[in-house]
Amino acid sequence: MPKPTPGPRHDRRPGAPAGRNKRPQHRPEVVAPDRTSPEIGPDGLPQVQLIRRGVDRWQAGHPWIYRADLNGDPALQGGEVVRVMDARGWFLGKAFYSKQSKISLRWLSYEDVAVDTDFFRQRLALADAMRRRALPGETTYRVVHGEADLLPGLVVDRYGDCLSVQFLIPATEQRKQLIVDLLVELFKPRAIINRSDVGVRLLEGLPQEKGVLYGTAPGPVAYDEGLVRVRADLMEGQKTGAFLDQRENHVVASQYAFGEALDCFSYVGGFALQLATRAKSVTAVEISDQAAAQLRENAASNKLTNVEVVVANAFDFLRDAVDEGRKFDTIVLDPPSFAKNKDAIEGALRGYKEINLRAMQLLRPGGYLISASCTYHIDEQGFEDMLASAAADAKRRVQIIEKRGAGKDHPVLLNLRETRYLKCFVLRVL
Repeated sequence: MPKPTPGPRHDRRPGAPAGRNKRPQHRPEVVAPDRTSPEIGPDGLPQVQLIRRGVDRWQAGHPWIYRADLNGDPALQGGEVVRVMDARGWFLGKAFYSKQSKISLRWLSYEDVAVDTDFFRQRLALADAMRRRALPGETTYRVVHGEADLLPGLVVDRYGDCLSVQFLIPATEQRKQLIVDLLVELFKPRAIINRSDVGVRLLEGLPQEKGVLYGTAPGPVAYDEGLVRVRADLMEGQKTGAFLDQRENHVVASQYAFGEALDCFSYVGGFALQLATRAKSVTAVEISDQAAAQLRENAASNKLTNVEVVVANAFDFLRDAVDEGRKFDTIVLDPPSFAKNKDAIEGALRGYKEINLRAMQLLRPGGYLISASCTYHIDEQGFEDMLASAAADAKRRVQIIEKRGAGKDHPVLLNLRETRYLKCFVLRVL
């Protein structure tokens, strides 16, 4: 008798009774889970699920989760507080949700806590407490530095009895009045200015805004930096009115200033005024007529008669100064960011190298170069490598005296390199 022909391997299991291991010819259709209608958690908040890569990123401590790391695209409007879950349905924490940005989730808490008025009150108070301890007696400082203070999408700067605020994402924009009310409660300010006129809001589907949120427009405000007094326009000035992240570096620069000094990209004189307290003379180069006028006013109000303000392109000024054989003893380079994204890094490094090479050529032996970069796409090592290349091309030997960053009121959050954006090197050119 011929042996029966065995069926496919997947139809039989060793030792299984005959006829019980065959698969049905037609599988019942399994409906895929609907990831566009998020489940609602026990606290009434929508739940957003992460794929494995997103879970790993969350558990590694990075406060941002990108859209590609979500399991589906939840049908949410943006700005919501959501419960963050893994594929098993286990709770991971809470976050702000953004609909249009590539950054879909911004970390709020690992704990299952209510994100309510008390939550924001405590976070604001915690942020300010650090500044009061780190900067005792100071009344001008950054109160909230976004994610670094566990308040993503929010920036608050204090200028004495006035506050300047940026709401950068839908979640903080939608809670604007709540945040203003809490700031009034905590700081009793004379005015709160909205400086949400920044391009990053466009990535979130938000228009740029500027105006008075509380009180009346204060006009220019004055504050102390080291030995000088600076005026800032909270409504029209750069950022929230001034570059508070460089305040400590401004003062440090004065310690090294001597002889003939040059400050490029001077804006309203943050570095130039400090240099003028020690140097014999200061040439401040600024391309904006409006900023140059404010710089002259700041110099005059501090009775600093050794400051010459030149309205010019800093690249052109440096090139012409080298061609003319000019020399300086102290030079500061504090340009705006040269790279807004990773694609611009190569061009940014060329720009940084050009101005630093020229500065090294212009310095007399023993002169000091204070060189800064606020481009976070170029890290400290990349910036140092650029400086080394510039020194080689300039045929100068250069010492690193200090490596600095933003002031203590701009803390760096571990696992978020974007908060370590400012580099400031103090160099001595031999």
